[in-house]
Amino acid sequence: MKVLSVICDVIGILCMIYGLFVMSLGSGTSFHLIWFLTGILIILYGFLMARHTPVWLKVLMNIIAIAGIAIVIFTQALVIQGFTAEEEQNLDYIIVLGAQVREDGPSAVTLYRLQAALDYLNNNPDTIAITSGGQGDNEPAPEGDVMKEWLISHGINEERVISENQSKNTIENVINSSAYLNKETDQVGIVTNNFHVYRGTQLAKHAGYKYVYGISAYSTPFYLPNNMYRESFAIVKDYLAGNLS
Repeated sequence: MKVLSVICDVIGILCMIYGLFVMSLGSGTSFHLIWFLTGILIILYGFLMARHTPVWLKVLMNIIAIAGIAIVIFTQALVIQGFTAEEEQNLDYIIVLGAQVREDGPSAVTLYRLQAALDYLNNNPDTIAITSGGQGDNEPAPEGDVMKEWLISHGINEERVISENQSKNTIENVINSSAYLNKETDQVGIVTNNFHVYRGTQLAKHAGYKYVYGISAYSTPFYLPNNMYRESFAIVKDYLAGNLS
């Protein structure tokens, strides 16, 4: 048990160090706090397992730990599916899911999505883009409007870009964007970062899109563990809320 305690201490400290780096670099969300919480729980688990803790408590902790690990592994297997999404050509529409924009323009995450959308639109001249995203409290303008302007400034005809600028989350992205297309007949691509493709496409299917495909954009490797871990929580939350089936 002493060995287990040491292993848990090392893993827990590494989790908190990573969370500290994510916080210091400014990821745009407060999810880094989950890394601190995860680290503390892992260290606490190792500490209690190495002490004369009541058997019933050790059994309970093991059940919780095994269940938590199983959920993370299962959801991560789903997330990884999005990394290998096959890009369908000649879609009727693509929906570019919104992400943070700043005073100086789209964030890195948003730029990756926009670059993927730009490449697709250049290769498929009949496809129309819907840039979807409202304005957050820390944003200078609606994400949809900023992304539309970016695509136009990079050579896409204004008539090929529709801005949906009211959505506050991915669910609203796909629901609100459906006002500009026919969910029953149109072939639609969901443009988002690789770690987000699975949930984005599944939310669209649950919202009634009959023909939906993922278009995977790049993501910064350093933030990938943070983003993938966050997706595990988001998938569980959406299943519990009835947004996924």
